[in-house]
Amino acid sequence: MAWELDSDRPIYTQLVERIQVQIISGYYPPGGKLPSVRDLAAVAAVNPNTMQKAFAELEREGLIVTQRTNGRTVTEDETLLKGIRMQMAREKVDVFVQTLKELGFSQQEILSLIQDVIEGEGKNE
Repeated sequence: MAWELDSDRPIYTQLVERIQVQIISGYYPPGGKLPSVRDLAAVAAVNPNTMQKAFAELEREGLIVTQRTNGRTVTEDETLLKGIRMQMAREKVDVFVQTLKELGFSQQEILSLIQDVIEGEGKNE
């Protein structure tokens, strides 16, 4: 099944983000082999050149490593992986908090809402 990609943003950027999440979540574990550019492009239903551009960006970030005889693998640098995980989470939280502030929520209301949701009281059942 093709990946759902938004036409309002560059495709390769969305591919980078998607693969980052797959790496950070453990779908592709540290040291694990990644599918080939061609195979992953087919799964995502994108041009292999676009997938190659995404892989180049991931390699520049240090998330993946290219080995001539073994293809591409996920970095084994746990510190880097944890750092990127925290950075991605922070970006999501920043957007979330900014959105709630724009809706008029105070810091205390935001914290209470989060606590309610974590404790399961925020469900609309």
